[in-house]
Amino acid sequence: ELFVQYLATYSYKHGRGKEKNALTYTDLSHTAEECETFQFLADILPKKILASKYLKMLEKEKRDGEVREDDDEGEEEEDEDEA
Repeated sequence: ELFVQYLATYSYKHGRGKEKNALTYTDLSHTAEECETFQFLADILPKKILASKYLKMLEKEKRDGEVREDDDEGEEEEDEDEA
């Protein structure tokens, strides 16, 4: 309970909470990312992104994975040719 209170207070003071007089998710995620004390929360409190951006990231990762697999197969074929 004290930890959550400390996280909320720290995020409020170091975020934009004072301007809006409210604590937002963005303040919490920024604290988790920037403050060394709360680094372990970075996976739990990631920055918000739009679903469309997330889907584009997944597509890019999938394409990159396919390219890497093709590269690996090409290297294996070259090794066989040399032997």
